[in-house]
Amino acid sequence: MGLRIGDTAPDFTAQTTEGTLNFHDWIGDSWCVLFSHPKDFTPVCTTELGYMAKLKPEFDKRNTKIIGLSVDPVDNHAAWSKDIEETQGAAPNYPMIGDTDLQVAKLYDMLPAELEDTAEGRTPADNATVRAVFMIGPDKKIKAMLIYPMTSGRDFNEVLRLLDSLQLNAKHTVATPVNWRDGDDVIIPPSVSDEEAKQKYPQGFTTLKPYLRTVKQPT
Repeated sequence: MGLRIGDTAPDFTAQTTEGTLNFHDWIGDSWCVLFSHPKDFTPVCTTELGYMAKLKPEFDKRNTKIIGLSVDPVDNHAAWSKDIEETQGAAPNYPMIGDTDLQVAKLYDMLPAELEDTAEGRTPADNATVRAVFMIGPDKKIKAMLIYPMTSGRDFNEVLRLLDSLQLNAKHTVATPVNWRDGDDVIIPPSVSDEEAKQKYPQGFTTLKPYLRTVKQPT
């Protein structure tokens, strides 16, 4: 059975560009974004890794750790990092997992469990499904998952926007409407009664339908 939102993120111990880490211990009390790549020295992923390096301060502000994964060895990651810096203007400033035994890719249902336990000889096309984003909370639960094909670069500004929404919900139990951006009005979930909403939002809220109530974003 595959992973679902709300499941506990599988724990693992792995070699990374910043040494051996235990995933849950490394997350600690932070949020986490785990994003994966089918193989080193692939063109689309090269652009993504560089952009995430530039965006890392924004994740830091949100108490969120970022970590990459590729099925190639850690030594390859170091060589790839030089290409990333040369072409994208920034080298990865976060750990990159070397998943040569495909352990993590299988744990996170990105590759079939019955595959042989080695990345040797596998091509990017063989690992095409290893292009995922997992957003994990401090409780180690999976909060969101995004899956991309090899030909489409991921929009990490959208990942950041989604993170803002997830953290706002965790803090205030609100939902965010279509195309929401930080500072826009939010939605009061149906699980919150009108009486509870009046207590929580004494400044008032707007009722468009009994099931659709909006309010200024809480701080």
